[in-house]
Amino acid sequence: MIFKMESVNLVYDIGKEVQTFALKDINLSLDGNRFIGIMGPSGSGKSSLLYAMAGFKIPTSGKVCYGEIDYNKVSPSESAEIRRKDFGFIFQRHFLIDYMTVLENVLVPINDDSREAKIKAISILDKLGLAHLTSKKPYQLSGGQRQRVAIARALIGDPKVIFADEPTAALDHSSSIEVMKFIENYKKDKMIIVVTHDSCILQNANHVINMLDGAIVSIDKGRGGI
Repeated sequence: MIFKMESVNLVYDIGKEVQTFALKDINLSLDGNRFIGIMGPSGSGKSSLLYAMAGFKIPTSGKVCYGEIDYNKVSPSESAEIRRKDFGFIFQRHFLIDYMTVLENVLVPINDDSREAKIKAISILDKLGLAHLTSKKPYQLSGGQRQRVAIARALIGDPKVIFADEPTAALDHSSSIEVMKFIENYKKDKMIIVVTHDSCILQNANHVINMLDGAIVSIDKGRGGI
């Protein structure tokens, strides 16, 4: 079992007259190398679910486990080390560092500028069609190119889990499909968890978790099967 959530609630504004349930009584188990989608309208809790699984958000009540690790029982520094070693992140905003080159941005998560690390980074960039842009700065790239650099950065550390929060929201349709095809190639040896409001990019998902008002309302089998 990679992720297990038991009776998880995440409540904002505790103690105030009006409290907000970002997550409400979540029970979920996810395992294996597969492509999981999380869908729902704005404010449904889909990003909160992803952040709870990644250890960014500690629930108000309930338990979130990654493997045998209970996030409630590890320190913030230990949780950060788990994310560094095992997780890769792709966000709607690419968060590239403007003064660094494409190659330098990709190497940031592993803090390694050795020849071997650079060869590995260039190989990933080449698969994304960006090998010719290694010396460019982010502001010199298109939106789709910047997002592909962010994907290369997420992959450089060989993560076991790739978390993607609205990874194609800033892209046009053709760029979105291109980006998702590349990400999907990795589901053979990684778990991929994608938050989106666009069902088109989840056509090949193994399962789609549908959320509303902080709760899971259904889990559908996608075209990717089990």
